[in-house]
Amino acid sequence: MNYWLVKSEAEAYSWAQFLADDGTDWTGVRNYQARNNLNAMRPGDQVLFYHSMTEKAVVGVAEVAAPAAPDATAEAGSPWVAVALRPVQALPRPVPLAAIKADERLADLALLRQSRLSVLPLRPDEFALIAQLGGL
Repeated sequence: MNYWLVKSEAEAYSWAQFLADDGTDWTGVRNYQARNNLNAMRPGDQVLFYHSMTEKAVVGVAEVAAPAAPDATAEAGSPWVAVALRPVQALPRPVPLAAIKADERLADLALLRQSRLSVLPLRPDEFALIAQLGGL
């Protein structure tokens, strides 16, 4: 199993909407490194859902429901892909970016090193620690 973090602006697509939709295809990614990360995702992989921009916090856990497939929001024949994600559970306590930055055990977290990337890999220990900080 692999672990990931996906970022979404809460104003554009929030955790609450993700729950209401009971999942979504993670479309609209237009960065090659993030696309490569989407391609590496496999069903059953665990995903942290991060609200970017205003809230800046990990708010929930999702799961990859289906592997990468052509992104329906992209032009036909383009290299862009999407994965199907489904919600697992909200974190009892959101984990703000400030708490992540303050924890030296997360100093190498991809979110801190590549803050603009929307789909990031996590090590198992990073995923577990953030989940623990969130009350799981």
